[in-house]
Amino acid sequence: MRIDIITVVPDLLKSPFEASIMKRSIEKGLVEVHLHNLRDYTTDNYKQVDDYQFGGGAGMVMMIEPIDKCITQLKSERDYDEVIYMTPDGETLSQTVANQISLQENIIILCGHYKGVDQRVRDHFITREISIGDYVLSGGELGALILCDAVIRLIPGVLGNETSALTDSFQDNLLAPPIYTRPADYKGWKVPEVLTSGNFPKIEQWREEQAYLRTQERRPDLLEE
Repeated sequence: MRIDIITVVPDLLKSPFEASIMKRSIEKGLVEVHLHNLRDYTTDNYKQVDDYQFGGGAGMVMMIEPIDKCITQLKSERDYDEVIYMTPDGETLSQTVANQISLQENIIILCGHYKGVDQRVRDHFITREISIGDYVLSGGELGALILCDAVIRLIPGVLGNETSALTDSFQDNLLAPPIYTRPADYKGWKVPEVLTSGNFPKIEQWREEQAYLRTQERRPDLLEE
């Protein structure tokens, strides 16, 4: 998968891709991540990417021209499956959305900033709009990182054990069951006996029951879906 991220603050995005799972996915050649500074696509000496909004009102708006130039150049080099805009009023990021995007080959992520982008960008370039929740950040960069992490870990070969991602919370509209590791008895706090029994059918049944009970207690809305 190739991910191209368009941003006005590329330095904010660099370090997360230089550590942990995202770094390993890049080193394995499973993922390419390219950061594009939107200011490189401006024509004035001030590298201006924003302007006042028509009709008045508080907040600056990202201009269409540099965004057009950047996206058009990228599209001239390869085909893209999605051009994603990170915005508070997009569809909420979910495991289902992450699963869908992980199947794509090339995607562009546009990070909004200031008050947002000129509506014509959304009308003519964007194929999908994604939000990470009902709140507003200073820009779309942190949301883009969350999206990338959620998607990259699903790509085959990224995780050491590929079945791990399939048992994560939300994969089947259930929260993950409780998990334990050694020691089996710590200060008298014991691991449930079924998990140390070696009876794998019973273990699987216990996990399914616990996942359902945890979901029923904490996120009953998932069971309604």
